[in-house]
Amino acid sequence: MTWPLPPWHPHWDVWGFVAVLAAGYLYADVRLRPAVAPTAPAATARQRTQFLAGLVLLWVVSDWPFADIAETALFSFHMVEHLVIVYVTPPLLLIGMPTWLADATLGNPRIRPLIRPLAHPVVAFTAFNILLVAIHAPDAVELMVTNGLAHFVLHGVLFTVALLAWIPVLSPTPSLPRLRPPMRMLYLFLQTILPTVPASFLTFSKTPIYPIYGDAATDYGVSPLVDQTVAGLIMKLGGGLLLWGIIIAIWIRWIQEERRWDAIERELAESDLSETP
Repeated sequence: MTWPLPPWHPHWDVWGFVAVLAAGYLYADVRLRPAVAPTAPAATARQRTQFLAGLVLLWVVSDWPFADIAETALFSFHMVEHLVIVYVTPPLLLIGMPTWLADATLGNPRIRPLIRPLAHPVVAFTAFNILLVAIHAPDAVELMVTNGLAHFVLHGVLFTVALLAWIPVLSPTPSLPRLRPPMRMLYLFLQTILPTVPASFLTFSKTPIYPIYGDAATDYGVSPLVDQTVAGLIMKLGGGLLLWGIIIAIWIRWIQEERRWDAIERELAESDLSETP
C-alpha cells in the first residue's frame, strides 16, 4: 500500500525558528566568542553535532510531510512530534551548548533571575507535567489541528517548558546548577509517572478520543482506534525508554566518579603512610 502524501508546502514558522537558532549558535561560537569569552574553548565537534541534530529532528517532525500527516490523519505521528519536542530536542540543545555560551545566555545576570525560579525542580516538574497532560485533552488537540497559529504557539510553549524542565538535569552552566546525581535520577523517574494517565486513556479506550481526526487514518491502512492505541504506546514506552536511558547513563557516570574519588583517596592515604617516619 502506498501512503498518500499531503501536497507539499513548507512550514515557514518552523523553518524560521530552526534557522534562527542554528545560525545564532554558529555565529555566536565563531564570531562572538572571541570578543565575549576569548579564553573559552569553542564548541567541540560533538557539541555542534548534538545541538544541530536536535534542531534537525525538530524540523523533520514539524515540517512537511510529517507534520501534515500528524495534523490531518494520524495522531500517532502527532505523538511522535510531541516526543521530539519534549524529550529529544531540549536535552540535545542543552548538552550541545558550550559553557561560555550557556554562561552568556542562560547564566547572564539579566536573564538568570528570570530562568532560575522557572527552572526550579518543583516548579519545572509541575508545569511540565500539567501542560503535557492538558495539551492532549480533546479540545486542545482540536484547537491545534484546526488553527495553525494555535498549533505553533502551543508547541512553542510546550518546547519552552520542556527546556526549563531539563535544566535541573542537564544545565550547561554553573549559574544554574544541576541536581546531584541521586536527585536527578529521582526527578527523571517521577517524570515517567504522570504521562501514564493520558497514555493509558489512549491505549485502552474502546472509542476514538479525538473525533477531529475522523476516519482519515484509514487512508494509511489503520483504523482510528488502532492509531490512537499506537499513540498511547508511543507516549508511554517511547518517553519512558528515553528517560530510563538517561537515568541509567547518570547512574553509570555517578558510579564511575565515585570510584575515581575512592581511588584518589586511597592514593592519598597510601602516600601519607609512606611519608610517615
